[in-house]
Amino acid sequence: MSKQAERIKELLELREKARLGGGEKAIDKQHAKGKFTARERLSMLLDEGSFEEFDMFKLHRCTNFGMEKKQYLGDGVVAGSGTINGRLVYVFAQDFTVNGGSLSETMAEKICKVMDMAMKMGAPVIGINDSGGARIQEGINALGGFAEIFQRNILASGVIPQISGIFGPCAGGAVYSPALTDFTLMMENTSYMFLTGPAVVKTVTGEDVDQESLGGASVHSTKSGVTHFTASTEEEAIAMIQQLLSYIPQNNMEETPLVECTDPVDRTEDILNEIIPDNPNQAYDMYKVIAAITDNGEFFEVQPRFAQNIIIGFARFNGRSVGIVANQPSKFAGVLDCNASRKAARFVRFCDAFNIPIVSLVDVPGFLPGTGQEYNAVILHGAKLLYAYGEATVPKVTITLRKSYGGSHIVMSCKQLRGDINYAWPSAEIAVMGAAGAVAVLYTKEAKEKKAAGEDAKAFLAEKEEEYTKLFANPYNAAKYGYIDDVIEPRNTRFRIIRALEQLATKSVTNPTKKHGNIPL
Repeated sequence: MSKQAERIKELLELREKARLGGGEKAIDKQHAKGKFTARERLSMLLDEGSFEEFDMFKLHRCTNFGMEKKQYLGDGVVAGSGTINGRLVYVFAQDFTVNGGSLSETMAEKICKVMDMAMKMGAPVIGINDSGGARIQEGINALGGFAEIFQRNILASGVIPQISGIFGPCAGGAVYSPALTDFTLMMENTSYMFLTGPAVVKTVTGEDVDQESLGGASVHSTKSGVTHFTASTEEEAIAMIQQLLSYIPQNNMEETPLVECTDPVDRTEDILNEIIPDNPNQAYDMYKVIAAITDNGEFFEVQPRFAQNIIIGFARFNGRSVGIVANQPSKFAGVLDCNASRKAARFVRFCDAFNIPIVSLVDVPGFLPGTGQEYNAVILHGAKLLYAYGEATVPKVTITLRKSYGGSHIVMSCKQLRGDINYAWPSAEIAVMGAAGAVAVLYTKEAKEKKAAGEDAKAFLAEKEEEYTKLFANPYNAAKYGYIDDVIEPRNTRFRIIRALEQLATKSVTNPTKKHGNIPL
């Protein structure tokens, strides 16, 4: 055998060794937990044969606590580039079979290389987390590695899409990288995210809590809003990431992918003419409206289990991706609260950063009152939504279906917040407040006087309520001032949105020059 052949043989053997990560036993242990390995996950995620790996032969440099004896080629992360549906992406997947996936200085360098490449090429970066956190044997070097990753997350924000898949443990400082990315997906039952684990919580606060209740997928998808998606299997999770990518561009300088549309642009939906109940206090399902107007009724919802009084997600109109923000009357009457406001605000800012038009479907009676909301800073959270819409320069189309009252009217992309095209259905009620509330303010004194005089105060208030409804609980008063561009027949909503978006395709608006704004946080 020639020297060259020997060297090639050595290379192939080393490659095979690197692909085994922490070894067969560790791989079997990972499979026994119902989890795939890092390489298996990347194989499912990327187009077949497209993966180009970086730093396969990299080794950690730690000699503390006998770590020099625990050397694995590539260390605890698999990193590189590939394609998803032919589009370039950069990826890294933490390998739990190598030292529990704990992050070393070397691993951080590998992840940072991938992120730097993604920024240079203008391509999304996808990270799959499955790690016990920082490698404590490396001390400050591991912490420094985390900080290097965070800095890149920050600089990449709004430039390239960043997606995090939490496929296992994610604790301590490790949670901050996913938190800085655009979208986070968690696995049900096998993943968790928290700053401090149950043992430390018990020591510090005395609380008895398990991992799932402290930071499991159900907690973060319903209570905290930390995660945007959950999946019951890793195959489902991978498919969700692939689907999400289909709606978003490669970077902030590009448009979203155009998909061939087979759904007629001028399709009408008679159901929309009847969907608004006669009783203004009766609920209906906004999902039915969304399904009636989008291409083929498709809608990819974001944070579906969190703050369900507002709906956010991606859809297509005539093959082009849009972000939808919609109040949900069937949940808490569609009111805005702390969680709904911040949920929608962040989504609007994502869409604006990546040139995705925003379609807002409005039916909002106001902000949720009460000490619970005020103490949790509903003022600041509502201001986030206000800020997000007002700052956004992408095409903004707003449809008011029914109620649009007071401050909540303003924060849902009104004309004065640079809404480009604002339509209303004939059922729209655009006013400072509902008729009952307004009459209570305007006529309380007169009602008392009538009651004292022995007259029917209730009938008087009912009459005034009817008067107020005729005057203000309609779209025409707002249309009179140009705050509504047109009152449209509900069945034509799809066609009118598509035509509006076509009109706005060449929109060009520039915000005042500044380092950055100071969004209320």
